[in-house]
Amino acid sequence: MFRLSVLFIAFLSVGCVSLDPNYQRPDAPVPATLPGTQGQATAVIGNWQQVVKDARLNKVVSMALNSNRDVQKAIADIDAARAQYGETRASLFPTVDAELNGSRSRTLANGVATSTQADGAVSSFELDLFGRNQSLSRAARETWLASEYTAQNTRLTMISELTTAWVTLAADNSNLALAQQTMNSAADSLKIVKRQMDVGTAAATDVSSAMSVYQQARASVASYQTLVMQDKNAINLLAGQTVPDALLPGTLESLGDNTITLVPAGVSSSVLLNRPDIQEAEHNLLSANANIGAARANFFPTISLTASAGVGSDSLSSLFSHGMKVWSFAPSITLPLFTGGSNMAQLRYAEAEKKGLIATYEKTIQSAFKDVADALARRQTLSEELDAQRQYVAAEQQTLDIAMKRYQAGSSDYLTVLTAQRTLWSAQQSLIALQQTELDNRITLWQSLGGGATLTPPSP
Repeated sequence: MFRLSVLFIAFLSVGCVSLDPNYQRPDAPVPATLPGTQGQATAVIGNWQQVVKDARLNKVVSMALNSNRDVQKAIADIDAARAQYGETRASLFPTVDAELNGSRSRTLANGVATSTQADGAVSSFELDLFGRNQSLSRAARETWLASEYTAQNTRLTMISELTTAWVTLAADNSNLALAQQTMNSAADSLKIVKRQMDVGTAAATDVSSAMSVYQQARASVASYQTLVMQDKNAINLLAGQTVPDALLPGTLESLGDNTITLVPAGVSSSVLLNRPDIQEAEHNLLSANANIGAARANFFPTISLTASAGVGSDSLSSLFSHGMKVWSFAPSITLPLFTGGSNMAQLRYAEAEKKGLIATYEKTIQSAFKDVADALARRQTLSEELDAQRQYVAAEQQTLDIAMKRYQAGSSDYLTVLTAQRTLWSAQQSLIALQQTELDNRITLWQSLGGGATLTPPSP
């Protein structure tokens, strides 16, 4: 009888229906093609090992993937969500317990009485005829999958931030080297002006002007030394441990052209659907869709079964050999007649949650489209801007050289030299900033296209 009861329960459980709404992915509220592109090709997105070509930076990223605390927290969240899914899914199956009970009593009429009973029991198992538990299980699974993509997005963001911090250190190293070079050049100019003043061909104001440039460069050296130390601290935090100096960059000029590979952007905005934040938003939406099915099932009857079967005897020694067979079967049905509007409120709440998550999903796609569009817009003018800035620096260097020669020959005043020196310094700083922007743009474009990483959804 007990075996038949378990088979009956399993048969009814398999026959349950689903009240989840029919899910259809919302249309992407963005243009079908990315701005400034033509044709029908898709994006070629590499994973981070294909994009990060510098061996030192590659090692730093590998360190961070193992030690970064945000990544570790995201992985722990996956484990927690997986465990919650397992707990929810367990409600789909009956709980079978084995019990052994014994009692001994004495009365005046009958004397000492002993009884022993062993049985197996199914404790109040709910038949999922209307799919409530199945819907809750699907909702928990989608939450688990969302946490997988949350972790993937955390890793992607961390790699982007770490790579950007590494490039920032290289840029500040370049600015520090430039400030030191300018300070040394200003010191040489100061010596020349002092000699010119000693022979009567320079005024005292020339000396003070040369001194101002020297002190300004000296202050910049101290400032960039601070920034370099702070950049190293930021890298150590992102890496989750102290990064050896051998893995840190030099100046921007020392980096190769392919330190960060330029990811060719495709034309179809559908590639954005692979971004982990968009995948996360859709799984949250699917979870809300399943919660509606569970809320709908609350309006229907619930059937619970409690059953047990075993043997009983007046002595433990004869329990399993000559014991008397005992069994019980106690089904119950509950029909919600009046709940004070609780079930309707739960359904409306689930439907409102889904509407809100649809908006979140669509907004995430729009934000992704903007990220890529902004990166592409900046990409279109960077090469020309960099070339123009390099030509500008070369022209200003030539202007300074000519002005210094004319001043030493006594055919020009020092104000011309001072102006040329400051203009060249500013132009060189702008060039460094543009070189940093170019590398940052490569990182941003790779990240905004989804980073090339994919996850295979785990089996239920």
